[in-house]
Amino acid sequence: MTATAIDGNALARKLREGFAGRVAALAAAGHRPGLAVVLVGEDPASQVYVRNKVNACEAAGMLSERITLPADVAPAELLAKVRALNADERIHGILVQLPLPPHIDETAILDAIAPDKDVDGFHPENVGALVQGRARFIPCTPLGVIRMLEEAGVNPAGQEAVIVGRSNIVGKPMALLLIERNATVTVCHSRTRDLALHTRRADILVVAAGRPRMITGDMIKPGAVVIDVGINRGPDGKLCGDVDFESCRAVAALITPVPGGVGPMTITMLLENTIAAAERRAGRVS
Repeated sequence: MTATAIDGNALARKLREGFAGRVAALAAAGHRPGLAVVLVGEDPASQVYVRNKVNACEAAGMLSERITLPADVAPAELLAKVRALNADERIHGILVQLPLPPHIDETAILDAIAPDKDVDGFHPENVGALVQGRARFIPCTPLGVIRMLEEAGVNPAGQEAVIVGRSNIVGKPMALLLIERNATVTVCHSRTRDLALHTRRADILVVAAGRPRMITGDMIKPGAVVIDVGINRGPDGKLCGDVDFESCRAVAALITPVPGGVGPMTITMLLENTIAAAERRAGRVS
């Protein structure tokens, strides 16, 4: 068996083409969707992520505002910038690029973002709504995974889903989304005693642990759907995921590559959340 690769780039292009009409309609009514991205410091990877997000916004006809602050910025200054963006009528979505420098309390910054502009879906109010099954904003990477499963015709209902990683950004919201879709969900993490015992029974395996090629072909069920959320740089300097692609492709039915899998979908879902925020605002003021 050789797995079919799920092309995240192709799906992202398809979805972004569909956004054009929504953005144009909003802009014509005076509600051009606007996203502000705040970058603290000069981390090279963060700079690339921010540039990609800003470029994607501009390509979609959206307003994008990039705010760059020095790594030693005072927490109070960063909070003031977030509050100013909360009050800016041109901005519908606010994203603070993580990670932040150690002297800044990430939780305090994320909590300061207005819930109706929290397009990352990290504010406690939005997390609570997700838990209750009435989400306003769903974190972008898990939402992207759900869209990929839908595009591939994978129905999670009744299936065994295993998630490797329990972060607030991916693992926990991913579990909630799959539970809502009637999967039976197991979440594994660094304290899981026998990881392979769980991964081998997964019909749907989502890996977001941040460890290069940790999942190998002998750890997955034949015919499984394998979603690799990880992005790492190997000793050869090339990007790789948390899944050993070649050995797993020989066993799985569907698999996402790295790069070109989940990554493009994360940015696409950020655009979708920002457009949705603008549509909600337009509905309230029209």
